[in-house]
Amino acid sequence: MENKNVIDNLYKAFAIGDIPVVLGSMDEKIVWYEAEGNMYADRNPYIGPDAVLQGVFGRIMEDHEYFNLTNIETHNMDNDKVLATLRYNGKVKKNGAEYDAQVAHLWSLKDGKIVAFQQYVDTKKLDDAMNS
Repeated sequence: MENKNVIDNLYKAFAIGDIPVVLGSMDEKIVWYEAEGNMYADRNPYIGPDAVLQGVFGRIMEDHEYFNLTNIETHNMDNDKVLATLRYNGKVKKNGAEYDAQVAHLWSLKDGKIVAFQQYVDTKKLDDAMNS
């Protein structure tokens, strides 16, 4: 349950914009992958919390009027992994397009810290919104 609690707390912190808590849950050498086909996958893999902050979170906030994670459910897995199923609800700044996309996140942890992340998302829905 400890791994699941780490991820649950990460999502709670993200929801209120407490990015230092989010980044603090990551190992210094976290390996972060955005889904293939996602525009933010252009710099995969992101290594370390600062790379995630600048390359993913910063760009998302720059590109969006709002970006929310909804319907979050976390599931303990074997081998120190946690699966989260959720939705992205966002509005693109440049064109006002809104989207609601199905997502899964696979988290890997070691000693209570996140060491790896893999995103799975409906990249077509995101691309359509970003380029409409």
